[in-house]
Order: sequence, then C-alpha cells, then structure tokens
Amino acid sequence: MIPAKSEAAAPHPGRMVVCLLLLLTLAACARGKSAETPQPAVSSTLVPTSLDAGGTAPDIGPAPAFNSTRAMQYVKEVAAFGPRPIGSANHKKLEDYIYAHLKGDSVEGDAFTADTPEGKFAVRNIIAKFPGTRDGIIVIAGHYDTNYPLRDTGYVGANDGGSSTAILLEFANQLRGKKRDGYSVWLVWTDAEEAVKEWTATDSLYGSRHLAEKWEKDGTLKNIKAFLLEDMIGDADLNIDQDTNSTPWLESVVYQAATRLGYQSHFFGRTISVEDDHFPFVQRGVPCADLIDLNYGYNNVFHHTPQDTVDKVSPKSLEIVGSVTLETVKLLEKIK
Repeated sequence: MIPAKSEAAAPHPGRMVVCLLLLLTLAACARGKSAETPQPAVSSTLVPTSLDAGGTAPDIGPAPAFNSTRAMQYVKEVAAFGPRPIGSANHKKLEDYIYAHLKGDSVEGDAFTADTPEGKFAVRNIIAKFPGTRDGIIVIAGHYDTNYPLRDTGYVGANDGGSSTAILLEFANQLRGKKRDGYSVWLVWTDAEEAVKEWTATDSLYGSRHLAEKWEKDGTLKNIKAFLLEDMIGDADLNIDQDTNSTPWLESVVYQAATRLGYQSHFFGRTISVEDDHFPFVQRGVPCADLIDLNYGYNNVFHHTPQDTVDKVSPKSLEIVGSVTLETVKLLEKIK
C-alpha cells in the first residue's frame, strides 16, 4: 500500500523524538523505496501564525463527535466485499456502495484510464464537497482500492483500504446537513493507490497523481489550505507515524489536536519517510499531513498479507484518528 520507509531521529512537534525502532522498520521494508525528497516552498496562504512555539492552541470549543461504532460497521461492510483491486467486480461494487452513502451530497467523480504494467484500467476518484463560508478548502483523503498483486489470495484489506474508506464515510455523516462557517471540506476517496506490479514512481498513486495534476491545471490547488490523508488508521495497536514527507507545521497542528483530546501518546512516536497519496500534492507545494500507522502488527506482519482482516481493526483507533482529524480541521479554521 505504501512504499518502504526509513526511520531517523527527527524533531518532534514540541520535543525531540529519539527513534529506537530502526531495526523493526527495516525488517518491514519490503515494498518499495524511501522518499527523501526535500519539501518545496509552501504555496498555500495558510500559515500557523496564531499558534505559538509552545503549542498553545486557540479556544475552539468542545471536542468533535465521532461515531466509531458506525465507522467500524463500515469497515466490516467494506471488507465483506472481499478483494477490491482496480478492474475487479468487487471494486465496482464498493464504488457503488460509496456513492450510495453519499446520495444527496455534492459529489463528483474524477474518472480516467490508467496505463499500468498489467494493462489499462478504469480508475475513479470520488469527491464529496461540503461547502463553507470561508474562502479555502481542507481536503481529507484516503484510498479505497486493495492491493492488486494479492487479488487472488483472499486479501480483504480491512485496515489497508478498508479503514480509510470507512472513516471518510463517517466524516461525511458528521459534515452532512450542517452549515459550515469555516473552510469548505472536500472528502476524497482516492483510487488505484496500490502498485499494480511493483511500487515505483509510475506504478503507484495513480488516482492521486491524476487528481493533483488536474487540480493544478484548473487552479484548485491554490485554494487548498491543508491536505489530510488517512491511511491504515484502524490498527488496534495504534501509533501514527511522523512522516518527514509531510509539512512540519501541519503535523504540528495535528499533534496539538491530539494533545487537546488526550490522544498524544498515539501520535508521532516514530519518524519515517512515506510515499503515499499525499505525495503528489506535497510535490506541488500543498501543505499535507499523512496520518498513517505503517507498522501493522508485530514486525509489520499483517501488512499486505491475507491477515489484514476485520479482527485486527479497532473502533477505538478509528475514534482516535477520526476525532483528531476533526479537531485538526477546527484548529486550522482558527489560524489567522
């Protein structure tokens, strides 16, 4: 799902993180290459000038609600479709399932044909838009396809593909029918995140690469204030990684949101470098934060195996990430 990564000691938001899990991570690196690309200059007009260096956040009211029971039910329903790689009947069934849940919302599809090492495939990103009164967009994204090379193994991707699909569906429930006084929020179910043959710069991230290019051409990118990516966030042993390819100030806001809710122990204990669906947007100067727990099971034993099943996913983990994401949105809307 995500390419390989490397760990190193790096500044923690508000403190110094000492990474002791290098050996563990290297043992788990079986899927690609590290991404050590320098951060481009941030093109967004949003900068965290209202958050001081000590991490003090403005008063933003009570914590957001997040229905983890309903989100977990979505995980079960998504996994029940079985393997959902691009080009499969189950993938189309899941696409229809997502659209059915968004009935009545403002939804658009970004459909195109991907040319892959295994042939041409129809790909569709799904975008649900919840308008706000403030100029600007916060994107929350996650992929809904499952690993193509594992398509004949019974791999259901409950965490890797299932948890991100489900949490976005629950975000839609939280946003639907409510007047937003802040930024518009766009939920994006990205497609064809997984490599079709072997993870490379061209065999991966098909949906997000296409969408980033499209939004760059039509001017949407300059209006995106923050891009929050959810990936592999259902792990019962939740430890969200600090990603060196993400935007430091935005990860700092995420950490402040986690601290406000008392969930900081689940965030940024490790520092890694990840190429994920945020990467094409990072490369274009969009502020991004990848919320991902890339160590799935002891020594990453469940990642990209048929053991990625519903029993490994926790509603509490969905609640933690869901609540912190919504709190991050609230914090971002208070930044001047």
